[in-house]
Amino acid sequence: MQNLPGKTAFITGGASGIGLGIAKALLGAGMNVTIADIRQDHLDSAVAELDGGDRVLAVQLDVTNRANFAAAADATEARFGKIHILCNNAGVAVVGPTDLATFADWDWVMNVNLGGTINGVVTILPRILAHGEGGHIVNTASMSALVPVGGTTIYSTGKAAVTAMMECMRPELEPRGVICSAFCPGAVQSNIADAGKTRPADLAETGYAEADKRRQAGGSFMHLYQTKEEVGERVLRGILNDELYILTHSEFLAGVRERGEATTAAVQTHLPENPEYKETFAMLFRNPAITAEIERQNRLRAGA
Repeated sequence: MQNLPGKTAFITGGASGIGLGIAKALLGAGMNVTIADIRQDHLDSAVAELDGGDRVLAVQLDVTNRANFAAAADATEARFGKIHILCNNAGVAVVGPTDLATFADWDWVMNVNLGGTINGVVTILPRILAHGEGGHIVNTASMSALVPVGGTTIYSTGKAAVTAMMECMRPELEPRGVICSAFCPGAVQSNIADAGKTRPADLAETGYAEADKRRQAGGSFMHLYQTKEEVGERVLRGILNDELYILTHSEFLAGVRERGEATTAAVQTHLPENPEYKETFAMLFRNPAITAEIERQNRLRAGA
């Protein structure tokens, strides 16, 4: 989607961190932006920082509440007319050994990171298709979706799911004018470490209380992380370039490559192919959106 001025973006988790960085970049590109966030204090400070006047709408939203999601979308359309870009960015995290995780740990993270994304797609995709002007959906995933490591089981599981969502939706929706992208950043200066402050009381039981204390006692590494403005501009470029995968940190290159090599090596090529099976189910064996992405990234590199 290249023609952004005058169009509207809806960004969940939009009042701080990555979401605010995306809002800044899209506002700077001439768009109207709705920043939806669960924390009113973050919304208040974000509106002041964006300083976008009537081109910014702030709405309080718990992405797990489907009725509130629909109301937020209605408010956006009442202000701006149509929604063209959906950024499913709201996210929370817990990290630690899998055997310490409670049902509440799993439910909280998956309800927000995956369930909130599903709610965004089901609520807003039909509205984008209905106006027929084209659009773009960006799911904020993580490099943890592509290079999952021990101690991040819950978080990486959800982020892998929202990445696969974009990979599946892309070949379905691109012919209908809606581009789908998975944004997989590394560490960003954000408030995700404080997400526990908004954890519902009925999901408060956690197996990670001691792990969280040790993590907090380990000090801050914010100075090593990319800024919200850097990642916001990266998302803007990804939208303008129609990229399927919007990635950031080059430090992950070896891990991404090794994962691809490991899965390739595991394919049982010593077994003979069944031609009838291959022909009958040809649509299962390659994703044309991924094939096209290889070509796109090669062109972008050649033009860099």
